[in-house]
Amino acid sequence: MRTLAVAAVLSLTPGTAFAVSECRVTGHPSVFGVDMTAYFAVRSGETCNFPMRIPGAMHSSGVSQKPAHGTLRQINVTTFRYTAASGYKGNDTFAIYGEGKGPYGSGRSVMTVNATIE
Repeated sequence: MRTLAVAAVLSLTPGTAFAVSECRVTGHPSVFGVDMTAYFAVRSGETCNFPMRIPGAMHSSGVSQKPAHGTLRQINVTTFRYTAASGYKGNDTFAIYGEGKGPYGSGRSVMTVNATIE
């Protein structure tokens, strides 16, 4: 019984020492089958998670255009992680896509993301 209690507590402990915050995104959400543009700001060298929120079920996603001044990694089907290059200040652009079906449309949507690196 004691082993089960310890296992339950350990399973609730986060795997990393710190959590990556979400990018503070502005722009208008869209529907599947319609392209969109988003904007966010991040400090030089910092990392944030960028969720792709489209109503419905996303079946696949990926990177259409890599950033020039940072790195972009796909975490899962709806979330990407952006890290701005250390020492760089200025603008960066990347594009991601999602394919799925929602209550207002279906198909592939490309999101062009404009980042301001401060």
